[in-house]
Amino acid sequence: MGAEGIGAAVRRKEDFRFLTGRGNYTDDINRPGQTHAFILRSQVAHAEIAKVDTAKAAMAPGVVAIFTGTDFAADGKGGLPCGWLVKNKDGSNMQEPPHPVLAQGKVRHVGDPIAVVIAETREQAKDAAELIEVDLKELPAVATMAEAVKPGAPKIHEGGNVCYDWHLGDKDACEAAFKGAHKVAKIDLVNNRLVPNAMEPRAAIGDFDRATGEYTLYTTSQNPHVIRLLMGAFVLQIPESRLRVVAPDVGGGFGSKIYHYAEEAIVTWASAKVGRPIKWTCERSESFMSDAHGRDHVSHAEMAMDKDGRFLALRVKTDANMGAYLSTFAPAIPTYLYATLLAGVYTTPVVYAEVRALFTNTLPVDAYRGAGRPEATFLLERLVDVCAAEMGMDRLEIRKRNFIPANAFPYQTPVALQYDSGDYQATLATALKNSDWAGFEARRAAAKKRGKLRGIGISTYIEACGIAPSAVVGSLGARAGLYECANIRVHPTGSVTVFTGCHSHGQGHETTYAQLVADRLGIPLEQIEVSHGDTNKIPFGMGTYGSRSLAVGGTAIVKALDKIVDKAKKIAAHLLEAAPADIELKDGKFVVAGTDKAKAFGEISLAAYVPHNYPIDTVEPGLEETAFYDPKNFTFPGGCHICEVEIDPDTGVTKVVKFTAVDDVGRVINPMIVEGQVHGGLAQGIGQALLETCVYDDKGQLRSGSYMDYTMPRADDLPSFDVATQITLCTHNPLGVKGVGEVGAIGSPPAVINAVVDALKEWGVRHIDMPATPQKIWGIINSGRQAAAE
Repeated sequence: MGAEGIGAAVRRKEDFRFLTGRGNYTDDINRPGQTHAFILRSQVAHAEIAKVDTAKAAMAPGVVAIFTGTDFAADGKGGLPCGWLVKNKDGSNMQEPPHPVLAQGKVRHVGDPIAVVIAETREQAKDAAELIEVDLKELPAVATMAEAVKPGAPKIHEGGNVCYDWHLGDKDACEAAFKGAHKVAKIDLVNNRLVPNAMEPRAAIGDFDRATGEYTLYTTSQNPHVIRLLMGAFVLQIPESRLRVVAPDVGGGFGSKIYHYAEEAIVTWASAKVGRPIKWTCERSESFMSDAHGRDHVSHAEMAMDKDGRFLALRVKTDANMGAYLSTFAPAIPTYLYATLLAGVYTTPVVYAEVRALFTNTLPVDAYRGAGRPEATFLLERLVDVCAAEMGMDRLEIRKRNFIPANAFPYQTPVALQYDSGDYQATLATALKNSDWAGFEARRAAAKKRGKLRGIGISTYIEACGIAPSAVVGSLGARAGLYECANIRVHPTGSVTVFTGCHSHGQGHETTYAQLVADRLGIPLEQIEVSHGDTNKIPFGMGTYGSRSLAVGGTAIVKALDKIVDKAKKIAAHLLEAAPADIELKDGKFVVAGTDKAKAFGEISLAAYVPHNYPIDTVEPGLEETAFYDPKNFTFPGGCHICEVEIDPDTGVTKVVKFTAVDDVGRVINPMIVEGQVHGGLAQGIGQALLETCVYDDKGQLRSGSYMDYTMPRADDLPSFDVATQITLCTHNPLGVKGVGEVGAIGSPPAVINAVVDALKEWGVRHIDMPATPQKIWGIINSGRQAAAE
C-alpha cells in the first residue's frame, strides 16, 4: 500500500473539473445543425387514443417535424424491451406486454409519450406541442395494486393486470415448521414508492450521419453498452456497429439511469428522419412522470419461533407494483434481488416467499438504490423487532441468538444464495460501542425532561452485490451477461489509460481505478487516466449498478494489469539479460531479484513501442491488454446501523439526532470515498423513512409531482454521521472487495423506523409505515391522548 495506492484516502481526481464548472454533461453538448425536441405526454392515466391531429402544430414557427406512435410503427421499429424474464409458479412465462416508444392505441399512465415535436428551439417545440389536438376517450384507471386485483377491474393490458405470480423456497417445509412453532410474529407493511431525483435530469441527443449510415446517441446513462444492445437490436433493429452510445459526465443516477428510455430511441430514430441532430432535455417536473420510480411493495410476513426465540421459518407474501409497463430490469427486483435476501444475517432454516407483480396505471417501477435489498431488509428487520416484542426478549439478544456464526462460512441460505464471508457479531459489537448503546436510557430520560420522546433503533443487514455469474443469472431469466471488461493501454512514455465498461456518475471511479493501477504498477496517479462511457472506445461493458464497480469492474482491471505486468517482465528480462521468473516489480521498477539491476517502468513501455532491443520472436510490440471478468458469486456486504430519534409530541416532528453505521464492505480502496458513499446512502434511506413518498390519486394523477409536494431530505434533516468499517474480505475476487454504493440506503430505513417505534412504545405502537411523517405521528399521539382522556 503506497501513499496513492490501495487504502489511501486520496482526494478525488475528477472533483476539480466538477467544482470549477468544467464537467461535460449531455445537455452541455451541442451538435452542428442541432434541433430540439419536446415530448407531448398524456395528462390522463388510462385512455384510448381516438385521434392525434398535428396539422396546426406542424405549421407553427420553427417546427421541423412531428412524429407519433403511428409513424414509429409504420417504420417497422420495435418497442422498448425488458431485460429479465420471470416465470410463474406453474413454470409459464410472465405476461410481457408491448411497451411502445410512442403510445399506440392507448395511453396507460400520466406521462406516457404521445408525440414528439422537433423544432429549431426548445421553446418553439414546446409552443407547437400545445397546438396538437389529442382526442382521448378516458377509461377507468387502476391506480393501486389493491384495485388491480379486484374482480372486474379494468384491464391495463389484454392479458390482465398480473405480470407474474412467483415463489421461492419450500412451501411444505415452511408450513410444517409453523405448525411446530412456539410463537408466531406477524407484520403487515408497505415499502413506499420513491422518485429517484438525480441531480441531473435525463437528456439525450440523437445524431445520424447520412454519409456512413451511423447513429450516435449522447445520453445520461449508467450503462451505454446495454443501451446500444437494447436499442440497436430490439428498437431500431440495426447492427450495433452502426450505433455509438456516449454517456459523458452524468450527475447521479441511483439506478434510474440504467434503463433504456423511450426518449433515447425517439431522438435517435428521428434524427435520421429529419437529417439533423436532435436534443431532448428533461424538465424537473417532467422527470417526476418519466423517470422510473422505485420500491412500492405491500407485504405480509410471519416468523415462526421456538420457545427460546430461535427462528424456525419465515413466510412472506408481497405484491410488487410494476407500473403500466415493464421497465428494463423491473421483474428481477422483487424476485431475485429481494426474496433471495430474506434470510438476512440469520440462521432461519426455512424461508418461503410468494411475490405477485401487478400492473397499474402508474409510471413503471424499477431499481432504485439498493433495488430489492432495501425492501427485504426493511421487512426482515422490522419483523425481527416484532419477534422480540412477541417473545418478550431484548432486541439485541434475539438477533445475537439467531446470527449466522462467524465460523459458519461459506454459509448456504435456504433461498439460493451462499454467503462467502462475514462476522455479524463483530460488526454489531463495534456499532454498539460507537453508538454508546449502553448510555441510551440516560439520554432518553434527559429528552423526556425536555418534553421529547426519544427512541433507538437497530438494523443488522446483509446485501448482495455484483450479480453473478452470467450462466446462473441467465438460467434465472437475465437476458444479458453480467461480466465486466477492462482495457489497459500503456503509452510509450509510461502513462496509462484505463478503459472500463463501468460508468462513473458520482462513485469516484477516476480516482479509485487509478489507485488500483498506481498500486500495481508503482506509477503516480497523475500518469493514469480513466476513460468510460463511449462504446467506440471500450470493447464492451455492462455498466454501473448493484455496487459492482470494484468487485466486478475493478477485478477486470486487476486481471488486465496482471497481463500487462507479465508481458512487461518478459521485456525487462530481455533488456536485463535475466530470466522472466527472476524479474520483480517494485516501486515502479523492474528489478532482477537479489541484484541492483533494474529498469524503470517508463523504460519498459518505451521499449515496447520502440522495439530496437526487443524479444521480437516471443513478444509482440506494444503494451496493451484486455480482460473480461465474470464473477463466481455475488459479494455480500453487511453491517449494523443504529439510529436515535427525538419526537416532539406536540407537532409529530421527528429529528434524527444520532446515527451510527458500521459496514463490512470488504477491503477499502479509498476510505474517503467509502465514507462519502455511505453518507449519501444514509441520506436517501432516512429520506425514505421519514420524508419521501410518491402519491397517485384514484384517477392515476400524480399528486407528488414536484418539490412542492415531494419532500426531499435536506442537510438540516440529517445529523453528523458516525461511520466506520468492520472488514472481512470477499473470498472469490482478488481485491477482497464487496461493494459500498448501496449499504447506506439498505440498512438505514429499518433502523430509523425501529427508533420511531421505540420512541412511541408508550402509545402502544408496534409498527408505523414509511414515511413516518409528522402528520402520522401526531395522529397516533393525539389519538392516544384522546383515548387516555376518555
